[in-house]
Amino acid sequence: MSSLQSIIYEPEKRQLRVLDQLKVPREKVYIDVEGTATAWQVIRNMNVRGAPLIAITAALGLAVEANKWEETQDDAAGGGSIIAQRLEEKMQYLRTSRPTAVNLFNAMDALGEVVRSALDEGASAQKVCAEYIKAAEKMLLDDVSDNRSIGRHGAEAILAKAGKTKVRIMTVCNTGSLASAGYGTALGVARYLHEQGSLEEIVALETRPYNQGSRLTAFEIMEEQMPGRLITDNMAASFMRRQGCDAVVVGADRVCRNGDTANKIGTYMLAVLAKHHNVPFFVAAPTTSVDLTLTNGDGIPIEERKASELLDSSGAPEGMPVWNPAFDVTPGELVTGIITERGVVVAGEEGIDCEKFIRDASSKNP
Repeated sequence: MSSLQSIIYEPEKRQLRVLDQLKVPREKVYIDVEGTATAWQVIRNMNVRGAPLIAITAALGLAVEANKWEETQDDAAGGGSIIAQRLEEKMQYLRTSRPTAVNLFNAMDALGEVVRSALDEGASAQKVCAEYIKAAEKMLLDDVSDNRSIGRHGAEAILAKAGKTKVRIMTVCNTGSLASAGYGTALGVARYLHEQGSLEEIVALETRPYNQGSRLTAFEIMEEQMPGRLITDNMAASFMRRQGCDAVVVGADRVCRNGDTANKIGTYMLAVLAKHHNVPFFVAAPTTSVDLTLTNGDGIPIEERKASELLDSSGAPEGMPVWNPAFDVTPGELVTGIITERGVVVAGEEGIDCEKFIRDASSKNP
């Protein structure tokens, strides 16, 4: 388990605190999340970020609030319906915090099913709250165990592809303990390789304009004492050509049925460079990041951030027009494999088929 904790949840007290990632690496300051409103705010303001962590923060933020309702409810007739409706309204509100990361929407869908199922069974208001809280807390535990599985599957796939006992990998943005409940996705692959003595080096792109790579990934690399280096985004091609790279591993905020992947802006560029230099390009993400409602990436909503994020960090003159999308979409044809907790989705004759992979995996492990 990483020594870094992006989220601290005390189930016996139903208390939630999240690391303020806007202050990392200079400070480690935690924010108390007292309910839905605070959860929405820390997600929106990017105090927390990373698709898995966004979903967990939303789910547990509402759990903290639901716990207060549970303690004050009696078993009056119709109380379960009232509480279920309130939970549904809060989940709809949480969906508006960030538009691109599908983990949030999948988590709210799953928790909504739990609430409706409890209601169908005639549960009281207290029981509806209790069932929601239990499911939200399970998501926290599942995220850590899923990430460990992603790390193992990814390490095995990369080592097999490289045919080496030690590998150098490159990544963009932050996909480690600070982007999840613990361990991480793409950075979890690096962490697993390091634990096995198989990581020669991890090369982190700074990830302009918000610098999640230089502020957060570099911080995790140093905290975990992994061998690594930081480069600017526009050094990636030169690095691949001059020093070599065994694989690129990135995270994902949404993966479509055909493997098209939305991730931090700059990921598409890195995939094109990897293709040119014959470097395998892997996406590491839990199956909760897969959106089977989308055939391809054309339908993924891309969040545009405020101009000041670019202007303030670049030294540009005030008032300069800005285009600042937070994400881009990498076509599935550029993806070597999608590393999930259930194994690696690889391209068949028709390309990547995430729907078939999940269906097959579910039949083997229902």
